[in-house]
Amino acid sequence: MTPQFFESIIQQARKYTSQIACHVMGDPLTLSNLKEYLDILGAYEMRAVLTTSGYFLKKHSYDVLFHPAVKQINISLNSYNKNDTTLTLEQYLEPILSLCRNKKENALFINLRLWNLDDILSEKSFNQRLFDILSAYFGVELKSEIIFEMRPKTIRLDEKIILHFENYFEWPSLQNPLYGDGTCHGLRSHIAILASGKVVPCCLDCDGVMELGDLHHDTLDEILSNSRAKSIVEGFGRGRAVEELCRHCSYKSRFDAPNEIES
Repeated sequence: MTPQFFESIIQQARKYTSQIACHVMGDPLTLSNLKEYLDILGAYEMRAVLTTSGYFLKKHSYDVLFHPAVKQINISLNSYNKNDTTLTLEQYLEPILSLCRNKKENALFINLRLWNLDDILSEKSFNQRLFDILSAYFGVELKSEIIFEMRPKTIRLDEKIILHFENYFEWPSLQNPLYGDGTCHGLRSHIAILASGKVVPCCLDCDGVMELGDLHHDTLDEILSNSRAKSIVEGFGRGRAVEELCRHCSYKSRFDAPNEIES
């Protein structure tokens, strides 16, 4: 979306949140003018969370990556072995480790994501190669077998630098198996706004299947108060998935634990 359209959205969104995650099935670091968007967020006293594959870190200076508006950078480390590349693992990690090395004390958080710990699609050999490099760099012992057994959510590598673990997840699709009812954080803790201006209930609906409205034509207030949005929220409050896509989404099973959904 253009910076002008982005700013019009931020003007509307600031009454609902102070934080914008610049990522819905895309990498914000591919933008050559990323600073322009961060400047807009800073002007409205908003904070940004950047989620990236790590491949495009060299496109930007540290002045941009450590922009005052940036609260956190998430880097999906398992993107390396899920993409074709001529880079070695060491070459891929070099700008990531350089980012960690140049992070100023008490500055933003860096969250290194490794979301591949499930039993079916586990990546133990890749993970151990990765752990060997991270262990040598940060001086923190990382053993693949122990991590797969203990299943920690996070391991602290350095000040405000975290290695975060999770299982793979299945992107929701109407072609997925029918998973039925459940509850979710969508529309209760967050929404997603696609580059097209479409507003959807959650960040996993990257194709706009559950379009609630379009910010080119409607205000955010109007969209979030319409009957479809209200029905979704009320349904999740009763443990019901009223949207067909939600019924084909397995991610909501992560919220089955009692008292996990925020009011």
